Amino acid sequence: MRVDLFDFELPEERIALRPAEPRDRARLLEVKPGEALRDLRVRDLPDLLAPGDVLVFNDTKVIPAQLKGLRRRGEAVAQVEATLHMRTAPDRWLAFMRPGKRVAAGDRIHFGHDGNSCFLGQLDATVIEKGEGGEVLLGFDVSGPFLDEALHAVGHIPLPPYIASKRDDDERDLADYQTVYAREEGAVAAPTAGLHFTPELFSALDAAGIERRFVTLHVGAGTFLPVKADDTADHKMHAETGFVPQDVADALNAARARGGRIVAVGTTSLRLLESAAREDGTIAAWSGATDIFITPGYRFRTADALMTNFHLPRSTLFMLVSAFSGLETMRAAYAHAIAGGYRFYSYGDASLLFRADT
Repeated sequence: MRVDLFDFELPEERIALRPAEPRDRARLLEVKPGEALRDLRVRDLPDLLAPGDVLVFNDTKVIPAQLKGLRRRGEAVAQVEATLHMRTAPDRWLAFMRPGKRVAAGDRIHFGHDGNSCFLGQLDATVIEKGEGGEVLLGFDVSGPFLDEALHAVGHIPLPPYIASKRDDDERDLADYQTVYAREEGAVAAPTAGLHFTPELFSALDAAGIERRFVTLHVGAGTFLPVKADDTADHKMHAETGFVPQDVADALNAARARGGRIVAVGTTSLRLLESAAREDGTIAAWSGATDIFITPGYRFRTADALMTNFHLPRSTLFMLVSAFSGLETMRAAYAHAIAGGYRFYSYGDASLLFRADT
């Protein structure tokens, strides 16, 4: 499909730089294909679902994956930044380097020069391979939990570019850019639909008889990359790792068998469920890497509804929601949201999308 079909104009002032307070006070646009749009609040969610429905959350935890460093090559020194996006071994990460032209295979990078220091004084790595678009494979001098500790010492919260270009990360982001149920460390971007949930909202959902289950997909920095191709067939997705436990797969299959709906909280949860789905629509236990790319025409096998934030023009995420509820439906919904003052992107408002009949 032509990528320009997924383009739209978004005023700069619609980009949220901070989340709503409290989180569940964010606005929620209910989108049911063929029906009128409804302007609600996230805290209304218990009234929009039914007893026996199941919310599926991504419990990944964001790590400080933004690193500032110095590349030394003989006497030549250059400042560089790395955004880790996928761990491939206990001591290795795929990363996007900026500026990419300043590094080559074999270079040594010394992270932590910006005033921070890890327990060894700094964090050193070697550029093992260099790929396209500034992507490199970094081999660190420490491994496993020692590397994790070092990243927490020298790294920064990797705010999305559309926020980071307007302000630096700060102490508030340590809490704001993390879901209240985050558990499994490994993400370099937050599953942002989950940022709206609070303990109070969980209590209300419990009282309404709505279940919740947790899967894990470690969100990569590739989620922020623009689609530069003119046709979706020419776009390459970056893989992300995750897993669906057996007990969660069993619970979701049982819920659907008794008439409950599966509601994915976030596009990451939905992409993982679709990766784990069998042809008959049942969900299997699953682990590994997925680069699933969902565009209109895709046949969904799992979720009946999707809660998600408002996404970038020409992005793979806007393509996904257009596949889920219909391109014209989503174009109308986004026009309504822009005209109505909804806040966009990671710290913005949310939508509750119901699946189009296909």
